[in-house]
Amino acid sequence: MLQGARRTIMNFPFAYLSRSRTRSIGFLFCCLIRRLQFPRLLLLGVTCHAVVCSLWRPGLAGSASLLHLYSNKSNPEQSYCEREVRLASSLDFWTLSSENLIAVLPIDPVKENYVRKVKNCVFSIAFPTPFKSRVHLVAVSKQVLEDILDLDLSVSETDDFIQLVSGEKIVLGSIPLAHRYGGHQFGIWADQLGDGRAHLIGIYMNRQGEKWELQLKGSGKTPYSRNGDGRAVLRSSVREFLCSEAMYYLRIPTSRAASLVVSDDAVWRDQFYNGNVVKERGAVVLRVAKSWFRIGSLEILAHYGELDLLRMLLDFIIQEHFPSVDVKEPNRYLDFFSTVVSETVQLIALWMSVGFAHGVCNTDNFSLLSITIDYGPFGFMEAYNPDFVPNTSDDERRYKIGNQANIGMFNLHKLLQALNPLLDPRQKQLAAQILEGYPILYDTRFRELFKAKLGLLGKSKGDDDLIAFLLHLMEKTEADFTMTFRQLSEITQSQLQELSIPQQFWALKMISKHKLFPAWVSQYLLRLKSNVNDSDSERRKRMTTVNPRYVLKNWMVESAVQKAERNDFSEVHLLQQVLRRPFQKHSAAETAGYSSPTPSWAKDLRVSCSS
Repeated sequence: MLQGARRTIMNFPFAYLSRSRTRSIGFLFCCLIRRLQFPRLLLLGVTCHAVVCSLWRPGLAGSASLLHLYSNKSNPEQSYCEREVRLASSLDFWTLSSENLIAVLPIDPVKENYVRKVKNCVFSIAFPTPFKSRVHLVAVSKQVLEDILDLDLSVSETDDFIQLVSGEKIVLGSIPLAHRYGGHQFGIWADQLGDGRAHLIGIYMNRQGEKWELQLKGSGKTPYSRNGDGRAVLRSSVREFLCSEAMYYLRIPTSRAASLVVSDDAVWRDQFYNGNVVKERGAVVLRVAKSWFRIGSLEILAHYGELDLLRMLLDFIIQEHFPSVDVKEPNRYLDFFSTVVSETVQLIALWMSVGFAHGVCNTDNFSLLSITIDYGPFGFMEAYNPDFVPNTSDDERRYKIGNQANIGMFNLHKLLQALNPLLDPRQKQLAAQILEGYPILYDTRFRELFKAKLGLLGKSKGDDDLIAFLLHLMEKTEADFTMTFRQLSEITQSQLQELSIPQQFWALKMISKHKLFPAWVSQYLLRLKSNVNDSDSERRKRMTTVNPRYVLKNWMVESAVQKAERNDFSEVHLLQQVLRRPFQKHSAAETAGYSSPTPSWAKDLRVSCSS
């Protein structure tokens, strides 16, 4: 009976002033600064304290406040300015900087912006290409603006902001960069790739002392554009904006999206590569991440034998982003690799726990920080199917959801190949052993996540079978992945025991039609009895915190895109609100059918790499 179930789970793999002096000087600056006039977007810093301190200590990253130079905690002795001026109300004193990167890493000596083969550098200087037509702000993330960029939401209503996030103007101190990288695409070495339509416009250090890299996507050609036009279109930009924010609130490591703008510039796309070229509208997403370095960042250097540069880049990445690794240790690259392996396991297992398929798991799309980046033809699985492929361009089904764990191991193997020239024989052997441990790490994390989804506490030797059995039933009945687990979080044990599934639990009702459903329910209820000091209400409460009621299914974002293309952005904003609280029931979401079965019109929706 469980033979098919076990097969199912196997296919679903795995310079500082004194405090008193700055207080008084700072207040004076607060009073005087309102009378000073600075050119728009020639930005210096927001608080009085920042202006004073910046005169003594120029930094390597932009900021709106240098409070983080002292403490991240509140201090009753702070000046009025320090306490009250937390968020910038304009961009007049808000800075970005590229110095943290270009002071250490070599830049392409060719300054002209034309497509070419680039060697012996990590970045090329490339400025965004402004749109020719008017630009409209579609959406912003209040949380990214306020919590990451120290900007009050009202700033998004200014012309300065629109000009910044559309690539029309560049902040003083920033030198826009395009990153050189390569990668394996669909298992084949694709040589030089790089940021073909993205510009890193600078690094921002916020009041918590965190550094964030700001990148415009869809902002025009770079030396890495190949045959592309350097643009992104509205439909794909809506998808990236919504999904990156949705993933964050699902507690999955991800890049973030600050804003989305659309223009009336014509961008021509053959969406499904069938010869049907249509005119679409150009759009730009301002996205932020701690880093945009990916496996392909190292691959390109190893491929061309640029080993000194490879070592330089690796040491920089470790110094900046891997605090647990000592950059002075001889085994630092081994420790780095071990960390990336374990964090990649965590990321992919989290993807699987919410039914997320990335769609294009190429090495150039795999972050070295193990965050989700480069949202393209992704999809959240609706009817449970280990062979679910969201990308119609993936003819060989290489990146089907059930193969993501295997692809993770393939990509880590390519990372190890890039590291090998820097490792001695013993280190190579140890690194290979680390990679060999990947399947066990993945299976362990997968099991932990799915036990939590089922509300299971402690350990039982039958847990793997219980999980596999349920996935088997879901596959045979084509039950909705998200709602099956959510409804198990909401239904009572007594309702399950009586096998009387109310109509509101439509996904469970679908599974209940399978002849083996009573057997699974019996095993599940028996296992729940072994939960120590647990009650049914506690189980349901616990499960609803890990099983979302809402994920960004393709039909939802397609509905939002269709309206957005008619300049109706209401559903984009609705989805923003709903997906910020995916574990809580939302009346507007229920009315919109976001927890209902997929509508019939959306059964054959297709998504491709074209964007």
